[in-house]
Amino acid sequence: MTGQLPPRLFCFHHAGAGVSSFARWPHVLGDRASVVPVLLPGRDARVRDPRITDPEKLVDELTDRLGSQLDRPYALYGHSLGGLVAHAFARSVAGAGLPEPTVVVVGAVLPPHLASPLLPAAFPPDGELLSWLVSHGVLPAEALEGGEDGIWRRRVLPTIRDDLLLAHALRRRAGTPLNRPVVAVAGQQDTIAPPHLVARWRRYAPAGFTLRTVPGGHFFVRDRPLPQLLGHVLDGLKGGYRPELSAV
Repeated sequence: MTGQLPPRLFCFHHAGAGVSSFARWPHVLGDRASVVPVLLPGRDARVRDPRITDPEKLVDELTDRLGSQLDRPYALYGHSLGGLVAHAFARSVAGAGLPEPTVVVVGAVLPPHLASPLLPAAFPPDGELLSWLVSHGVLPAEALEGGEDGIWRRRVLPTIRDDLLLAHALRRRAGTPLNRPVVAVAGQQDTIAPPHLVARWRRYAPAGFTLRTVPGGHFFVRDRPLPQLLGHVLDGLKGGYRPELSAV
């Protein structure tokens, strides 16, 4: 990429998380991309900002924050909840007449028309929700320790609850296909978003679709194979990414 600035890769994290999952990505990707982790409000450095559960407020906030950075080719990656956020943001920039991403990559997330095992039909009280998240492998078993005064229940659960509410709302409003190519990534051992169901993102990608798999379960975002795979995707940005209709 000598003589030109690398594309930007905007990264959206999963529910209850921050941007630490992307900390090693600049080292893995090198000069293939400028990694831009996007921290949602209400956690880490933005802990004093109110969390957002309304999709319209979210895309408005993202457009205000990121709009000035859409001045060169860019891609979006979103993991789990972040995949729905990336999809919503891609739709919003198109509607606002802003430069659109060259490719949208969604990881570890089912398409909006499929029921997700991470989203209960009705959100139970905190104690039940905490147990439910542990049983699905979202939180470790120690999250159940400490009762009502436990640190997981006091500090982590409120953020996850709001993020799940956001995910639920994003799914309800995400029926429109994108006019940009989509790459869907699934963990080979992911029981929450298995590859054969992640493949159904195809219906939202009339401009081109590719399914890729990587080793690991639902949180493969923390492992090296994902940014390595994205590096190959980003290599195609210079000439405009054209995913093949294939499943690997």
